[in-house]
Amino acid sequence: QVQLVESGGGLVQAGGSLRLSCAASGRTFSNYAMGWFRQAPGKEREFVAGISGSGRNTGYGDSVKGRFTITRDNAKNTVYLQMNSLKPEDTAVYSCAGKRGTSYAGPGSRYDHWGQGTQVTVSS
Repeated sequence: QVQLVESGGGLVQAGGSLRLSCAASGRTFSNYAMGWFRQAPGKEREFVAGISGSGRNTGYGDSVKGRFTITRDNAKNTVYLQMNSLKPEDTAVYSCAGKRGTSYAGPGSRYDHWGQGTQVTVSS
């Protein structure tokens, strides 16, 4: 069983940056593709970014391309989401997720494990 714990959320002004972290338990972290999702009040959950088990392959949702970067450190069992040029519309609860398998998993994939989420609020 993989447990995921996010951190790094908070309040930031528009144009600012935040880095989210997601720490995973277990010894086989590199065998999992990882992803970040977000959900704003009254909206459906949205795919933000995904990364393969090795970290070599990544993908992003259209609304964050060029602003957000997903990376992972398999030695630390951690995946990161660097968020730059934040906008008020980026305000949401951000959750990380893990999917068994090493291949990149995009927005249509079924993820097996989910964290509790961390709130990101961007003020205008």
